Amino acid sequence: MANLEDLELFVLIAELQGLSPAARAMSITPAAASLALKRLENRLGVRLFTRSTRLMKLTSEGARYLDSAQHALKILAQGQRALSQDDGQLELSVSSDLGRHLLLDLLLHQKKQQPGLQIRLSLDDKEEDLFTGRFDAALRFGRSLALDLVELPILKQHHFIACASPAYLACHDAPQRPEQLSTHDCIVNHALGKTESHWRFHDAAEVVHVRVQGMFCCDDGDLARRWALAGQGVCYLPLLNVAQDLQAGQLLPLLPGWRGDLAPLSLVVSHRSRITSSLRHLHALLVEACNERISRCHAALEAWPPC
Repeated sequence: MANLEDLELFVLIAELQGLSPAARAMSITPAAASLALKRLENRLGVRLFTRSTRLMKLTSEGARYLDSAQHALKILAQGQRALSQDDGQLELSVSSDLGRHLLLDLLLHQKKQQPGLQIRLSLDDKEEDLFTGRFDAALRFGRSLALDLVELPILKQHHFIACASPAYLACHDAPQRPEQLSTHDCIVNHALGKTESHWRFHDAAEVVHVRVQGMFCCDDGDLARRWALAGQGVCYLPLLNVAQDLQAGQLLPLLPGWRGDLAPLSLVVSHRSRITSSLRHLHALLVEACNERISRCHAALEAWPPC
């Protein structure tokens, strides 16, 4: 079994891309670092790096082992924080829209209750890899494909919705069936280079897939929402993202009787050991705030005539 210092050195060499900078970071000599790396490779029976005069590059075995090493070190660090009762830290990754319009206010509220709370936040619509990434938890829509992740549910029965601004609908007939969206200007999302131009809707009797297109395409939910507010087309977003706009009448719901894809919202954690009391507190705040926002939106929609 590798000792902790050798494991830390291996990860630092990979992250800093060199033996000397890793040695400096651990306050040891390059010679001592080289011996420690050889010791680790001998224990594992594999070569972790290919070496040249200027570059150290992970081998295929080293790249596979790096994921496990990073994950192990984060678990050990979390355990050490738990032993010292250091629960005053939140490291979160969240989409841009939910981060700006929901989470920031909740974190400020929690900070008032926990003055010593340290907050590290990433606003990015690209999903953070919680096993090898920089964050302990993420706020995500949809079900996770990773069986090892722990999900703390916030909204279970929650869907995407198609909506547009009054200005857009003043110039375009509101669609009555999903297929009619194919003739509309739609704001299309793309993720990891792939355009998500197929929207799905269902009612009590059928499921309909429709291919949409438009002049605007982005990988940021907040930007798609802003374009819709500006009258540039129809957006297809989780209801929570547009709930306040719908409640205020700045966006109007389309396709009465139809629902978009299911979009359950959860606070996702890489391991149960990382569910601290601060994270549980934030989860409780999210459940209350999100359900209240959705309830207000539904009440407002029920009072309006459908588009």
